[in-house]
Amino acid sequence: MKPRITLAETPLPDGGILTLQEHDGRKSLLIHGQQICGPSTRAAEEELARLACAPFRPARQPKLLFVGLGLGHSLAAAAAELKQKRATFIVAEPLAALPQWHRQHLPESPLLTDPRVALEDDCGPAALTRQAGALHAILLHLDASPSGPRNRPWTDDRRWLSAAYEALQAGGLLAIAGSRPVPNLTRSLQRSGFEVAEFTVPSSPGAKKPRFLPIWLARKGRAAG
Repeated sequence: MKPRITLAETPLPDGGILTLQEHDGRKSLLIHGQQICGPSTRAAEEELARLACAPFRPARQPKLLFVGLGLGHSLAAAAAELKQKRATFIVAEPLAALPQWHRQHLPESPLLTDPRVALEDDCGPAALTRQAGALHAILLHLDASPSGPRNRPWTDDRRWLSAAYEALQAGGLLAIAGSRPVPNLTRSLQRSGFEVAEFTVPSSPGAKKPRFLPIWLARKGRAAG
């Protein structure tokens, strides 16, 4: 059996420890030994990006914001979907260690190879407010993305949902993936003004009996003309 190798660790604001681990060539992020980002989330993160990018392939200058960097799965998938040279991919990652881990251990990361990627350190309501109708899509994974106040997902924060709505262009998408169903999330998104569609994606494409993971696409009004 191949060993699990700890590549890096860093403390989190809530007192936990975030660990970057490699096993059989595959990397994972773990907290308290539980994987929050890696093989278990990759399929959902990549499908999230594909669904979020699909309406904006014709856009001349698509602008996307990623809530957290994780291992870059959503970012890489979005960069592959949207080839426009003037596209902008904003990664809002408050944990300084993660970009550094990409530089040290993930040389293929779009953070390092794609000049369209911009790195910021705030993914809260204030950062979204500064975008003011400029974004085509906001992408968030409920497990792999940074948490909001009281270590809860940002989607639990009404101020954040309101700021996300205002940051999007007409027809823009707040795209959310998770590892399990979330009661009342659709209703919360609708209360914030979004039109919501729900999807599922297999956790392991090709598996005989995969788990199915939820994805929510929350659209701001009608598509822009």
